[in-house]
Amino acid sequence: MTDPTAAPHPALWNSPWPAEDGGPARRQAPHGVPGLALAPGETLTAVSRMSIASTMVVLRDPGEVFLLCHTGGDDAVSWVEQIDPVTLDVVRRSPDLPGGPTWPGGVAAHADGSLYVVFGMHAHRLSAELEVLAHAVLPRRRPYNSFVVLPDGHLATKDFAGARPGHPDGDDLGDSELLVLSPGTLDIVARCTLPEPSIARLSADGNDVYAVGDTSLVRVRWTGSELVLDHDFRPQYRTMDGQSYGWDAVIDAGAAWFLDNGAGSERYAGSFRGIGTNTAPLHLVRVGLADGEVSLTEICGLPGGLIANPPAIDPVRHIAVGYDSGNGVVAAFRFDEQGATTPLWRRDLNQAAHPLRFPDTGELVVFDHDAARNAEQLVVLDIETGAERARVDTGSPVQSVLFAAAGPARDLYVCSFTTVTRITVA
Repeated sequence: MTDPTAAPHPALWNSPWPAEDGGPARRQAPHGVPGLALAPGETLTAVSRMSIASTMVVLRDPGEVFLLCHTGGDDAVSWVEQIDPVTLDVVRRSPDLPGGPTWPGGVAAHADGSLYVVFGMHAHRLSAELEVLAHAVLPRRRPYNSFVVLPDGHLATKDFAGARPGHPDGDDLGDSELLVLSPGTLDIVARCTLPEPSIARLSADGNDVYAVGDTSLVRVRWTGSELVLDHDFRPQYRTMDGQSYGWDAVIDAGAAWFLDNGAGSERYAGSFRGIGTNTAPLHLVRVGLADGEVSLTEICGLPGGLIANPPAIDPVRHIAVGYDSGNGVVAAFRFDEQGATTPLWRRDLNQAAHPLRFPDTGELVVFDHDAARNAEQLVVLDIETGAERARVDTGSPVQSVLFAAAGPARDLYVCSFTTVTRITVA
């Protein structure tokens, strides 16, 4: 089954996984490679090594695998490692890159041949050999939580306005500012103040940039020279007591899809299970891009829900998969053309990381943290039925709240705050 949303991005390197979540729409599907296609009797194997603190893997040319890492605190640095695609050993390493206040940033393999990094209040352009080619200091002393690459190659980024460890008030919140950086020089070429603080990472569909704000979804159009706030599109998704802000949006099937009840993620201490304090049930949120219509679907109906990452959306099978990391539930729903949902399946899994899906095989990659063993497992599910196809320990003692990346040969890479892992089919 072909997923039309997995086409290559014009300004990203033509690889299976050039950027976080596969590209700026966060569709979490690879380009140009098949799924794991697990057959009866096949299992998964894992190779891992300690990597504190790794965030994500991106792929460039065959055999080129790059890992983004960082330190912690308010004067943190980041760096990029090129790692061996099989052993995960370090092939080469960039210099330490100035960062600042910590929140996981991002790296992308750009069509111009460079690697771009945004972490803390700094942006960097690196060569494929990890030499620094350009550097920019971003205007606010806050972390900028990654970026998206627009079709003409410009980078869109914004400051993170949420609570962080040691900063429970979210640096006094206030608004967030969207920036567009020129590829190559990293000069700021456009700015737009958003009408409310935004905690989630940006998403983009073409030249439309979407920011999940504290209470509403915001859309900003990049014209090629300026950012234009869409004043007619600001649908409110926070409508009830006890409900808190949403995280990263998937742009697909005519809608923006995200999960709410993100408040409390700064209390992460190896797992999200049991630390949520949101009193309203956690929801899968759908916002129609044409009409701004908002619909909320409860994941499990329990209080204490908590997430920090996006759902998974299959536009061909019309399946949306959400999860509640605070309560350890993953649930799937069938949706119709109007976005109405019907429960499809539910599983008890301690899932918190960005999911990954293989459109051709209907395989969904999620995770399951076992606090009793201090061990995390990668789990492959059938997205239609929820049936488990395989699982394997990743080698991480902590629950991943980070990213996976599809490889070229029935393999994938996953990161946690302690570990980087390669998973292959045995």
